Amino acid sequence: MLPAVTATRYVTPLREGGSLPGLMEADDLGTYVVKWRAAGQGVTVLVAEVVCAELARALSLPVPALVTVDVAPELAVGEPDVEVQELLQRSAGVNLGLDYLPGALDFEAGADGVDPELAGRVLWFDALVGNVDRSWRNPNMLFWHGRLQLIDHGATLTFHHHWPGAPAAVARPYDATQHALVDCSPDVRAADAALAPRVTRPLLEAVLAQVPDDWLVEAALGWPRPGHRPELARGGEAGVLPEVRTRYVDQLLARLGARDAWLPPLVAAAAAGGSRRRAPRGENRPSWLGPPPPAGMSQR
Repeated sequence: MLPAVTATRYVTPLREGGSLPGLMEADDLGTYVVKWRAAGQGVTVLVAEVVCAELARALSLPVPALVTVDVAPELAVGEPDVEVQELLQRSAGVNLGLDYLPGALDFEAGADGVDPELAGRVLWFDALVGNVDRSWRNPNMLFWHGRLQLIDHGATLTFHHHWPGAPAAVARPYDATQHALVDCSPDVRAADAALAPRVTRPLLEAVLAQVPDDWLVEAALGWPRPGHRPELARGGEAGVLPEVRTRYVDQLLARLGARDAWLPPLVAAAAAGGSRRRAPRGENRPSWLGPPPPAGMSQR
């Protein structure tokens, strides 16, 4: 399981997107960007965050550390915004925390420093998990201490929002034309040779084991199967959790096995490059990082 911490202080909302993540301090003296179980599409997004971040970590891709954060509703009292206060209160219990990266630079500040090998691995990984949210408009990448960091994987594994359509997602081509790294000469073939053999059933089972049980049960409620009763699943239907985890593992392995369908177009897109517009400095910077440092300032 992910490390578990308890929130001790609510610092501020991070006003970007629709989920309003919050910055919180915890009893391990860490500071975390907390994503709420009651926000947006609920815990299904949190499942995607955990599965993809931990799979990326297992493939040696750089992602911030994850924890579960137990949040007491009383911590919302000091928040003056009623909308945010209600969100915190509805999210009482276990939420997801990402290690806060103080002083991180936005992606545009260092995009030219991404080498083709790393760019190819990120592009291949995003195609595997169906990440629709790594475009030049919204890169969901930062530079911290000179190293690329991949963040915000809630818009992946889209099949689990509608399980009946999951088989159709197995061989679906991945549109890389607007990917934030497509102009970095990504070496997708080398990435496939290096990463595909590492994505195994035991690895995926270990990744799924890190997702909290109740999040998985909630994510499975839209999945029809003979004899399945959602009201029992909510209470812990016997055997449902192993079955849900197996369904995720099988889906990702099927996607891996369908590379003959989606890898050649991905290689072609990487070779063609994109038409990414260079954004003005700071345009794609998450608001919670504050204003970008002056041009030419090095990060320490």
